[in-house]
Amino acid sequence: MIEPRFFYETLVSRGTDFFTGVPDSLLKHFCAYITDHAADECHIIAVNEGAAVALAAGYHLATNKTPLVYMQNSGIGNAVNPLLSLADPDVYRMPLVLVIGWRGQPGVHDEPQHVKQGKVTDTLLDAMGIPYVLMADTETALSEQIELCYEKIAETSGQFAFVVPKGVFTPYSLQKKQDIEAEMTREEAIEEIAIASGKDEIFVSTTGMASRELYEIRDKHREGHERDFLTVGSMGHASHIALGIALQKPCVSVIILDGDGAVLMHMGALAALGAENPRNIRHIVLNNRAHDSVGGQPTIAGSVDLCGVALSCGYRRVYRVETRDALRKVLSTGDRELTFIEISVKKGARHDLGRPRSTPEENKTALMRFMDARGEKID
Repeated sequence: MIEPRFFYETLVSRGTDFFTGVPDSLLKHFCAYITDHAADECHIIAVNEGAAVALAAGYHLATNKTPLVYMQNSGIGNAVNPLLSLADPDVYRMPLVLVIGWRGQPGVHDEPQHVKQGKVTDTLLDAMGIPYVLMADTETALSEQIELCYEKIAETSGQFAFVVPKGVFTPYSLQKKQDIEAEMTREEAIEEIAIASGKDEIFVSTTGMASRELYEIRDKHREGHERDFLTVGSMGHASHIALGIALQKPCVSVIILDGDGAVLMHMGALAALGAENPRNIRHIVLNNRAHDSVGGQPTIAGSVDLCGVALSCGYRRVYRVETRDALRKVLSTGDRELTFIEISVKKGARHDLGRPRSTPEENKTALMRFMDARGEKID
């Protein structure tokens, strides 16, 4: 296995001293080491992977150095446009070191949302003409790969990728921990929302822990799962999925369970919802200021007025709540307008939190049948 310190220090010795990207569970030990050891101005956790590539390009323009961009392989989709239309050797020739966590690696068990991406990760890199290696798990072999990386970058002024399988990095615990003071856990907040919801309201829940917690809350209360769409992949897109439903099913009230990292990733969605102004959506953001599902790396949500953004984008009612009592009061208002609710919650999740037992297709089919049985107009 590779100590994060070794990889980091070797990169810095080659002149790569700027790091940006979106955290991934397979890279969490490396990302934590960067957070603890890189200067604040040399490590920026980006809102999405495409933004990270653009940020790294700007750094290169200002310094003539080679930065590093890290991401989960699911983030390649966000990064394709700036990789091909900005950084590619056929365009601006931006040298970048890419470090990509290989979720869904063939032959390694993983969640369903990662399977397809895992199968095509190498194909996508080949199609983009980005040379890559499967990251070695010994220092000697990795040193040779790093040498190859910088040789290729010097030759092409392009990119080189390290594809990182599960278990390559030795554990490293983040020292610069961000304590979030909040009364409720995310699961407790979701349970309050589920209890207060009407029997005909549907939920569209974001990627990660929130969907897993909603699933277990339904089991706890002996309810079915037919009202819930669990957005197991497509981080940042739950709100647009909900918008598509709400516009075509105005009879159905839709609750979006979102995360702060997901909202920041595609914040233009707030403007889209505000412009369409569906009266049957309540957009709830569970804000713990962290990428909780992939190692707890901080987001910038603590310095962004999400309620102010929502109000500016056209949401009709906006609430920020800190306590269980305040949440219950807001949930009891019965607003029939486009509503935004930001809830401050603690970081972390139960260690024994389970995963959905139904397949994504079963989840989709059950929800569609539930909606088909509803009427056509809001009361």
